[in-house]
Amino acid sequence: MSFDSFSNDNTLAIAKNASAKVTQRQFDNWAAHQNWGLANIPFRYNWVFYLDADERISPDLKENLLQFDTNMQEAVAYEIQRRDFAWNGTWLKNAQISPFYLRLFRPDKMKYERLVNPISIADGPVKRFKRFILIIILSAKASGHGGREHLSYADMEAYMRLNDQDNKKSFSLKKAILAKDFTERRFHQKGLFYKMPGRPFIKWLYMVFGRRAFMDGTAGITYATLQAIYEYFIVLKTKELITKNDAKENWRSKTNAGKKISANHL
Repeated sequence: MSFDSFSNDNTLAIAKNASAKVTQRQFDNWAAHQNWGLANIPFRYNWVFYLDADERISPDLKENLLQFDTNMQEAVAYEIQRRDFAWNGTWLKNAQISPFYLRLFRPDKMKYERLVNPISIADGPVKRFKRFILIIILSAKASGHGGREHLSYADMEAYMRLNDQDNKKSFSLKKAILAKDFTERRFHQKGLFYKMPGRPFIKWLYMVFGRRAFMDGTAGITYATLQAIYEYFIVLKTKELITKNDAKENWRSKTNAGKKISANHL
C-alpha cells in the first residue's frame, strides 16, 4: 500500500514495480492528509505499519514484525524507536534524539493532530516493543536537500503559532519537562519555545552544546545549523502573517469608517 501526494519523482514507478496499490491525494497539511488516508484507504489487514518514504526498516525490526501476532494483542498501537542518520551515514546520536513513535497500529483506532509534525493519538492502550527496535531514517534535513519542503513546513508552523495565540492556548512547563508521552512533551516544549526571542540562535546553541551535536562531527554541526535556519524561516513567516493580518484589519477599519462617513452625509 502506498499513499502518495502526487509526487513528481520515481515514487509511483517504484511502488507499482513492487506491486503496491497506490492511493493519491493532494497534500494540504499533515494531520488532514493522514486522517484522510485512515478514513478512506481500504486496508487489507487490521494492523498497519506507517513508514515515510525516507525511512528504512532495520533487520531486527523486520524480524520482530514478522513474528507479530495480530490476534493476540491487547494494545491498539505500538511505539517504535527511531534513529536518524545524516547523508554520509553518520548516526546523529547527539544532534537528534531517538524518540518512540506510534507506527504500528489499528487504523480504526488512530488519528492525528497538528498541521505539521503531527501528534499521533490512539484510541486505546499503547505499548512498546520490549527489546530495542529502531527505524533508520536517511535524513534529507542533514543533507540540505529539504529547503523547499521546509519553507512549506515553516508556513504551517507559523500559522499554528498565531492560531494558538488567537485561541489563547496555554502551555505547561511541567508537562514540557515531565510528561511521559513524547508527543505531549514535545507539544508543550514547542509552545513555550515559540514565545522566546532569538529562537534560531538559541536552537543552534542548544543543539551544538546542549545536545553536544559537535560530537557527531560535521554532520552534527550541519544538522544543527539547518535546524536553526528552519527556525528562522518560522520567525520570518510568522512576521509575514502578522503583517498581512494587520494590513487586512487596517483596510477593514478604513472601509468601515468610510461607510459611516458616507452614511452621515446622506
